[in-house]
Amino acid sequence: MDKDTLFSSFGKWLAPICTKTFKDRIETTHQDKYVKKLTTLAYLKLFLHAQLQQRDGLREIADDVLSEEFQKELGLNSISASQLSRKHNQVDSCLLEQVFAELVTRIQRQAGSFKCRNGFKIVDSTTIGLCLQKYKWAIFRKTKAGIKIHLRLVFVGPEDIVPEKAVMTPARKNDRTQMDSLIEEKGVTYVFDRGYVDYFTFDRYCDEGIFFVTRLKKNAIIRPIDSFKLPPDSKVLSDGMVYIGTPQKRMENVLRLIHTIDSEGSPLMIVTNRFDLDADEIGEMYRKRWAIETFFKWMKQHIRIKSFYGTSERAVMNQVWIALIAFCLLVLVKQETGSSHPLLQLYRWLKVLLWKPFNMWLERIELRPSRTSVGRRKK
Repeated sequence: MDKDTLFSSFGKWLAPICTKTFKDRIETTHQDKYVKKLTTLAYLKLFLHAQLQQRDGLREIADDVLSEEFQKELGLNSISASQLSRKHNQVDSCLLEQVFAELVTRIQRQAGSFKCRNGFKIVDSTTIGLCLQKYKWAIFRKTKAGIKIHLRLVFVGPEDIVPEKAVMTPARKNDRTQMDSLIEEKGVTYVFDRGYVDYFTFDRYCDEGIFFVTRLKKNAIIRPIDSFKLPPDSKVLSDGMVYIGTPQKRMENVLRLIHTIDSEGSPLMIVTNRFDLDADEIGEMYRKRWAIETFFKWMKQHIRIKSFYGTSERAVMNQVWIALIAFCLLVLVKQETGSSHPLLQLYRWLKVLLWKPFNMWLERIELRPSRTSVGRRKK
């Protein structure tokens, strides 16, 4: 990466989206028709910078342009909050979704062999609450509004997880309504929580060769058929074949039911249509689903997504796509440098070295920790 060290750290971070393909797509979609000042690329740079620096509003974003380094990056000397607001509401969300999808493809291509070894995907959603007075289009309770982000995530490293696909809806949409858009590939195992339990859909998955691992609801009606022998050192409590549902509303296909415990010792009742794996493998697969909760927490805390810069549906959707793009750009830097540091550390260094030459950020990324222990331990 020596040829890139003349870039600023910010410029190098943005490099994957500053491509001819992106510029051609802007021309094709006529996003910048009649635009003289704030182009779509400049808008994206401004709002990615705002996500990175966790700006509170459009006036703060406009003030960022006072920086000489930022002016050179944008090709702008000044911008107003009203111009930013108009552009934020005009940019087509589909364009940002395409940018996100291309970054995900690039991440998966670089992950390559690990993705093949891992072999399962996680599906879940998170709700972001909004003020009802400002976001009436997103109402889902009498006194509350919000949006829901439905995600399909994959592992691209031992601990690193990235969103492969995202669907955004008002919060009133049930998780099950998005199953067809997120769970679609034959031969792949999808791991999800009990909010997605749907017996009719499960039967279809069994018939079509789509695998799943999920947790049953407490009131599920179960009829045991057979049980499997467990190895002496197994963490699983029981493993067997069952029918699920009442006689009036029952699954036609037989499923596998595994009783185990989670990391905190609480009981888990896991159901799957995979009979070729060990019971402990199934249990571990479901326990790894909690990686998505860590991802949601990281997104909300460090790539700011709680404070929005606009109240329209498009403005909110655009900001969520930009937050996802920001996350993917960090993952790409980690992949390209082969760093063992967590994403949060790369993010902190980037904020500090934003306008410094990229080689300074790279030196920090490649720096190995001076302490080789995992911390102080009591003797």
